[in-house]
Amino acid sequence: MLNIQLMKPFYFYIGLVCILCTIGNASASDQHDAYPPTISLEALQGLIDQVPKTHPRLFLKQDKLDTLQRKSEPNEISRSLKTLVIKQADRLLDVSPVERKLEGRRLLGQSRRCVERVILLAMAYHLTGESKYVRRCEKEMIAAAKFEDWNPRHFLDVAEMTFGLAIGYDWLYDQLEEDSRSDIRNAIVRKGVILPFETRHNGWVRSGNNWGQVCHGGLTAGALAVLEHEPELAAKTVHNALQNVTRSMTAFTPNGSYPEGPGYWSYGTTYNILLIGVLESVLGSDFGLSKAPGFIDTGQYLHLVTGPSGSTFNYADGGAGRSPEPAIFWFASRYNRPDWFKKEYDLLSAAIARSNESNRSSFGGRFLPFTLLWMEEKPVDPEIRMPLHWSGGGHVPITIHRSSWVDPNVIFVGLKAGSPSANHGHMDTGSFVLDADGVRWAMDLGAEGYHGIESRGMDLWNRSQDSDRWTIFRQQNHGHNTLVIDDQLQTAKNEGSIIQFSDDPDFPYSIVDLSPVYEGQASSVQRGVALLPSHEVLIQDELSGLSPTSRVRWGMITPAKPNTVEENTVVLLQAGKSLRMTHLSQNNSASFKLIDTEKPRNEWDSPNRGSCMVALEGTASADGTLTFSVLITPDSCLQSVGNTWKPLPLKSWVSQK
Repeated sequence: MLNIQLMKPFYFYIGLVCILCTIGNASASDQHDAYPPTISLEALQGLIDQVPKTHPRLFLKQDKLDTLQRKSEPNEISRSLKTLVIKQADRLLDVSPVERKLEGRRLLGQSRRCVERVILLAMAYHLTGESKYVRRCEKEMIAAAKFEDWNPRHFLDVAEMTFGLAIGYDWLYDQLEEDSRSDIRNAIVRKGVILPFETRHNGWVRSGNNWGQVCHGGLTAGALAVLEHEPELAAKTVHNALQNVTRSMTAFTPNGSYPEGPGYWSYGTTYNILLIGVLESVLGSDFGLSKAPGFIDTGQYLHLVTGPSGSTFNYADGGAGRSPEPAIFWFASRYNRPDWFKKEYDLLSAAIARSNESNRSSFGGRFLPFTLLWMEEKPVDPEIRMPLHWSGGGHVPITIHRSSWVDPNVIFVGLKAGSPSANHGHMDTGSFVLDADGVRWAMDLGAEGYHGIESRGMDLWNRSQDSDRWTIFRQQNHGHNTLVIDDQLQTAKNEGSIIQFSDDPDFPYSIVDLSPVYEGQASSVQRGVALLPSHEVLIQDELSGLSPTSRVRWGMITPAKPNTVEENTVVLLQAGKSLRMTHLSQNNSASFKLIDTEKPRNEWDSPNRGSCMVALEGTASADGTLTFSVLITPDSCLQSVGNTWKPLPLKSWVSQK
């Protein structure tokens, strides 16, 4: 019989060991899951040493391969996408590989072309098992590997080329010739991954914008593709990414918005999830990156800023076009959001149909084949859990007001605050876009082409007040749906802020304080945007502290055709629809006029075909005040409040119902 008393010390030590083991395991787990990441270089080295030396390992493993190669595909859209990927890969078989041809200071176009081709060809091989796709992909990668360099002066070029070759090297590892594997691997290391550690090309490492996401994502993929040959470099690269990509990920704080606009959201966020995906597929953890504040919410950002017209609220440098986004499939799958899936499936179906009809050689972006790894069954009729009214917060705040997610006659209006000096910023503080009845009425002209400006020796990226950047029409407040006081620019260094926001369904509204960006021109400038129960939009501006002779211009750029232009009324026509704009404030000399925005102002400005500006110009009162109150009435408004609405001061909006 056991002596229980004698066994007590034994049980004590066993219990203590168990507790310590539990604490140790919890600490290891916490180390892997905490945000910001805290894992040490030594711990990463240990994880990398344990990775099986087999391929593929980046995103694709046997379970994913089995799914891709499944003969019977229950998802019609997935089946159509697979067919289209193979069709696009076939078109590449006789196309010459990329060449080292710079456009100005960038090789980026060639890098992106290489990424697109490698992903298509490598995916086509795994869908069919046909070696012709391997041989053509091999030719593409060898051509890029032989470049003298990948243009490290503009490191995005390096990051994307590294990512492209990493995917081809890993996904086709067993099918590539040994000499090709060696050449491609050496290029990944010497022309990509090693550069931030052994050269001066590392200024991007601590970047707080999309560069950090793209460059850390691309180089980490390269490092993990070749880790059995460069284990120490792989550990350093992953550690470097985990320590620094968080600077870029602050962009999502607090509510998932993106300060560089929807175009750069697509770029930066795609590489962010590729970074997370490659870490998880190779090392089994993202080390807490997906727990960054606002990151989960950014999965709905692109849906929120896309109007019913299909165009985005394209503030900052970017166009309004919208293609299906693989990143949203990733977010929807990871966070179980069928409402995000549904809307993206609709876009994907339309893109596939257009591509088949037009026989285009490219569609939907270079990462679209990744959708095959992330898509799930299309939900039939999911509950839409996204808000109708949303304030993004962050250091480039925007708000969105939408009357419905399902009504075909949706009213949609987006309002922007922030600073012109933000990365990729414009003097668009206070600007808005507006959709009604499925049509975009108030538009943003988008970005001016970078190369055209840079090739003239102009300093596009200097955001100081006297920079060349602000001589470009599309960058100025003159070229946006905001205010111009005495023909002056906004103050580049200052910023506007959202001071009131309401999602009350009876009277949703936003108010932005623009006073700082009109410093020296007025003491107070505020703009309110409200969505009225009548299915109309009210835009009200209140200015004080103006010079008594100041002239203020209210502007809205539109692709519509003016039908009626009177002192207090403008009627616009577009796509068989009409929109009425009425100035309700009768206590000043303001009147509507049209301004030509099609014709370039300067030889460096691009034409803006099919556009004009509806402008409302007025002179300040003797006391230095001025109010604009514009009511926007679409066809779908059955009973306008135009004859009964009495404009109230913005400070009174909080009590309105």
